[in-house]
Amino acid sequence: MNFSDIFKSGFLENIASISILDMVLALFLSFALGLFIFFIYKKTFSGVMYSSSFGVTLIALTMISTFVILAVTSNVVLSLGMVGALSIVRFRTAIKEPLDIAFLFWAIAAGIVLAAGMIPLAVFGSLFIGGMLYFFVNRKTHIAPYIVVLQCGDQEAEKAAMDFLHEHTEKCVVKSKSVQEGLIEINSEIRLKDDGTEFINTLTEMNGVKSAVLVSYNGDYMG
Repeated sequence: MNFSDIFKSGFLENIASISILDMVLALFLSFALGLFIFFIYKKTFSGVMYSSSFGVTLIALTMISTFVILAVTSNVVLSLGMVGALSIVRFRTAIKEPLDIAFLFWAIAAGIVLAAGMIPLAVFGSLFIGGMLYFFVNRKTHIAPYIVVLQCGDQEAEKAAMDFLHEHTEKCVVKSKSVQEGLIEINSEIRLKDDGTEFINTLTEMNGVKSAVLVSYNGDYMG
């Protein structure tokens, strides 16, 4: 009995199932595609807090998908076992940005297609998807909304402040209003006419206006 007879499952026979050149080439190309996906993610990020670890995750996912599919395509029996092994994996990390899901699927799909030997599809498909995301995400198709938190001392000050907002903004809609003794607080969604925010300074100087806060609003929170 020699050493190879110990492994009755043919473990040693699978060593040469994939050539060294194929492994190096596939992993190198997956790393390059992962870097490209990471570059597009960095250029199109529009969230509140940028996470560099998520960008590294995109590179890792591309490479992981590549060597997993390389193993699956080289052994039919292994592919069946891989399906069962991966079916027990559960991810609990919450994804706040909907666009992040697209980047995750893009990284996984690029690794799978590349490992399947469809290199032109992986390269040109990634270039097309990256160009589409870069164009549409960075394109401003609407005016960013803002929330104004206004505190007034009486009803007259409230009317004067709201008339001022309607005059100096493109759109002003009251979202909520709370009234206490000697204090009226109003939350309004506004659209600016331009990038200038000097009108808030003038608003706070009006008689009866105690404070005025301008907050950028992207849908993740409400003022």
